[in-house]
This record gives sequence, C-alpha cells and structure tokens, in this order.
Amino acid sequence: MSASTYAPPDYDCPFCRIARGDFCGRIIGGAEADVLRTPDVTAFVGSHWWPRNEGSVIVIPNAHFESVFDLPAEAAAQIHTVAQRVAVAMTSVYRCDGISTRQHNGPGGGQEIWHYHLHVMPRWHNDRLYERTSERYRAPPDERAHRAALLRASLGSSPD
Repeated sequence: MSASTYAPPDYDCPFCRIARGDFCGRIIGGAEADVLRTPDVTAFVGSHWWPRNEGSVIVIPNAHFESVFDLPAEAAAQIHTVAQRVAVAMTSVYRCDGISTRQHNGPGGGQEIWHYHLHVMPRWHNDRLYERTSERYRAPPDERAHRAALLRASLGSSPD
C-alpha cells in the first residue's frame, strides 16, 4: 500500500515515541496512562477529553503507519481486537451507555497526529458529543492515570 504523507519531513512522531516507551512527558503520554500493550499495539488514556465523555482511550499500532491508506489489514485487525477489549472494559468500568470509535485521515479528515490511531470514547444518552467537539480540554495527568488503572484492572493487564 502507498499513500501520500502529510507529515513534515522532520516530523518527530509522538505516538512512535509512546510505542517505544519514550513518553514525551506527562502531557502526551506516560506509563501511568497505559491501558494495554501487546507486541504490536498500545492503548492509552488520551490527553484530550470532552465534557461528559472523559476517559477516552487511543489505540495505536506500535509500528508507524500514517493513516488508514497505508495500514496493513493485519495491523487493522490487531488494533480493532484491542479496541474491542478496551470497549468492553470501558463499558464495565465507566458504566457508560455505549462506545464510539473514531478515526481521522489526512488534513481534510481532521487528522492531527500523523500516526494511525483509533479513539475509543465512552458515550451516554444525550451527551451531545458531536455538538461539543470545540470544548475539548487537556486531562489532568493524575486523572488519566486513575482511569488507566481502573481499565487495566478490568483487563487484567499491568503497565510496562
């Protein structure tokens, strides 16, 4: 597969750093925010939340693929397997009414980080998430760590 890249030539991919265990400081990621790691996929509590939808998780391939256009089918299957496990745990732990997954590709698709990633978001009836996208905020690191610990306990996983 081949696709155009939108990342600048000197792009230092933050999700590649997270996958390697180089966490870019507590704002972007850290072991305390990890929910689940496999040899090929990492899931962590995201640094940006929306009111009424706190605790979203980002699932990434550990190898760098910029978008769905260059993501191998096997990697997509691994990502969605982890996302499904996270969704089940999230529904149990957060007691949410449902889950939304979302994924963006290219500048026109709203992609902001040039590494394929899938958002797994808790949803509640009438939460108006898509009416409130401009209200996102940086989640406090201690709250991210707390949510990650709850999800890890539900999944039976531990931070690396």
